[in-house]
Amino acid sequence: MGSSRDGGTVVTRPLLAVDASDPVAVLEALRLALSAAGPAILPIGPDGVGGELPATVPEPIALVIQTSGSSGTAKRVELSSNALLASAAASGAALGGPGQWLLAVPVHYIAGINVLVRSIAAQTEPVILPPGHFDAREFLAAAETMDADARHYTSVVPAQLARLLDAADGDASDGGAADGDAADGSGALAGLRRFDRILVGGQSVPSELIDRAEALGIRVTRTYGSSETAGGCVYNGVPVGTTEVRIRHGEIEIRGPVLADGYLDDPARTERSFVMSDGARWYRTGDAGRVDNGVLTVTGRLDRVIISGGVKVSLDELERVLRRMPGLGDAVAVPAESARWGEVPVVVATSPVDLSALRGAVVTALAREAAPDRVVVLDSIPLLSTGKPDLVTLREIVARRN
Repeated sequence: MGSSRDGGTVVTRPLLAVDASDPVAVLEALRLALSAAGPAILPIGPDGVGGELPATVPEPIALVIQTSGSSGTAKRVELSSNALLASAAASGAALGGPGQWLLAVPVHYIAGINVLVRSIAAQTEPVILPPGHFDAREFLAAAETMDADARHYTSVVPAQLARLLDAADGDASDGGAADGDAADGSGALAGLRRFDRILVGGQSVPSELIDRAEALGIRVTRTYGSSETAGGCVYNGVPVGTTEVRIRHGEIEIRGPVLADGYLDDPARTERSFVMSDGARWYRTGDAGRVDNGVLTVTGRLDRVIISGGVKVSLDELERVLRRMPGLGDAVAVPAESARWGEVPVVVATSPVDLSALRGAVVTALAREAAPDRVVVLDSIPLLSTGKPDLVTLREIVARRN
């Protein structure tokens, strides 16, 4: 028990840290947490706990997901059983019914946890890939073990989908059956076609990946969401279940039963991100976008953080490193789509630079994922009336020169 800010009593439950390298253990702990028969859980990834954990959380909370914010500081998202199960129900309805899932993403991420929640809700046993390096052939071998009588689903990030499509492309180019499949129905292409739906999300998904999948007859759905929305709550631009999306001051806001309760032990961040408006509670995503005829298009982050290969990269931090280098005092870092990594940083400069040396310096100062994909050289950097770089124009220039 504890006291709330208004002086009332708060019912609490224990919080258990679970090693995410053992997805089976996480599955069993999550099953108990959702039924209120066990403690709430926090799956711990390879980076560890990241600070002291409280012994308890408020009673409705079944899961805490730890993720880094745009500043790199850890945030711990509190999700109730109701939010997680509402997400599973909405997903199942949008996909055409419950089924068996193949787990291919780590369970300390919301996408991995959702595979487990949906399996629990559907009363099916997930097929689990061992955590670690993703291998397309191991994925396809695991898919072969799925229940032939169930619908088949999986969730991947763009880099994983790219590797799976590379394997399928190899099968298609080898000839085989008239539709590009192996004559006996085996192989990567046939294996991927057996999935009723492959969800892809977690970061920006290049349209060319979707086009490649559709050309091969592979059923892929682009998802949008975050830990704060219990994972993907918008499929191919359309909100699922009773989720609602709106654009306010250029920012995407979301409401519905899938919303998190807030951030563990961080009331200030909770108050900033979850707001009451028009009689409802909305989550401010920090993403820019637009809605056309009911379809959401995400146009980028309102802040300056991209996700490249599943890792967050601060473009502002990259610029600080660049501008300490000779000839790059006015350099600007902007994001660009990548078929393999989702997004990559690109440097715009007014003088030529040795890309290999530049990458080496950035890797030393920051991380491999922050290394620029390429350098675009302009006569001058376009500026706004404020004197700041015109990032919209720069992104358009970079996209045209891809």
